[in-house]
Amino acid sequence: MPTIQSVETIIVQLPTRREHKWTGLTEVIGRYVMVKMTDSDGRVGWGEAPALKDWGGEFGRYFGESALITRAVIDNYLAPAIIGIETANLVELHARMDATIRGYPYSKAAMEFAAYDLAGRWLNVPVHTLLGGKARDRVPVTHSIGLISIDEARSEVARIVAEGVRTIKVKIGVDPERDIAMVNAVREVAGEGVEICVDANEGYKTPGEAVQIVRRMEKNRLKYVEQPVMGIERIAEVGRRIDAPVMADESAWNAHDSIQIIRNGGIQIVSIYTTKAGGLLKAMEVGAVCRAAGIICNVNGSIETGIGNLANVQLAAASPAVTLSCVIPVSTPAEAQHGQIGGIYYKDDLLSEPMEFVDGAIVVPSGPGMGIEVDLKKIEKYRVRD
Repeated sequence: MPTIQSVETIIVQLPTRREHKWTGLTEVIGRYVMVKMTDSDGRVGWGEAPALKDWGGEFGRYFGESALITRAVIDNYLAPAIIGIETANLVELHARMDATIRGYPYSKAAMEFAAYDLAGRWLNVPVHTLLGGKARDRVPVTHSIGLISIDEARSEVARIVAEGVRTIKVKIGVDPERDIAMVNAVREVAGEGVEICVDANEGYKTPGEAVQIVRRMEKNRLKYVEQPVMGIERIAEVGRRIDAPVMADESAWNAHDSIQIIRNGGIQIVSIYTTKAGGLLKAMEVGAVCRAAGIICNVNGSIETGIGNLANVQLAAASPAVTLSCVIPVSTPAEAQHGQIGGIYYKDDLLSEPMEFVDGAIVVPSGPGMGIEVDLKKIEKYRVRD
């Protein structure tokens, strides 16, 4: 059986199509760490850590990582610990990483993605097969409207709806009047056939404030309200006082968090990340816990490049709990971009071919490993030199 022989970390910076921000974010998206993992047969697997220093859990429960932190953790701790592991032994991979250093789920996830990619390529099966099978053939995409102006949002919404996007997420949590006006404008342009959800990224100060603001938005038929405030108990308080269901994101990192959410009650939706839990194996655990409790899920992320987004798609394909449209990119290299913007956040990508986007959904790739090859020339083009 082949074994893991080497790990290389590479920082890249993709050019953004437009600025994309949310409440609390102070750095640009797309400066992420790629992991290149090679086994004893010479196969290569790829992973990604879309780590952002401003992104963490509630009340300091989890800490922000960054590209520099992630690279240091992988190079100095995780990579040396997993050399020699059998290529497909993901359980041993996690055990060694967790024994070597506590925390740093984004760093561990990037390592695990590469290992899953290697395992799938060795066994000649897609990663969703390794995760238990395929629950769906297509993954519906939610397009995220960041903290841009209302005029910009109007223009963008009109274009993405014409392109077939059927769910739109609106970033709020900045100023109540601006937030309400933005949601009204998005609904006006999108029409009644499109789902709208909102995400405050913990932006409102109190549950009472959040309730007052959301009630003024609810005429727009909100699909859900994501993380209106900080704290599991406080989100649940909002959820009990509004009609739309609330979603936990910053409050929901791993399976244990999900258990706490279930015990508390009041929260009907959990946003699963491939990264917050520390990888696909543990993200599947989150989905299993939620499904057992009747909590529905989507897959969300940090606007990954195509390498990390392939992991998103594989998770969404495999997890039965993921029944909602997913807030993930439609990873598309520059050569395949012809003016479309639905799900596109970067001017270029690191994949050798675009994800197939049909009727507002990504078609789950069926190739071995993560399913689409990495473009090595693009890796070099966007590599951040020390």
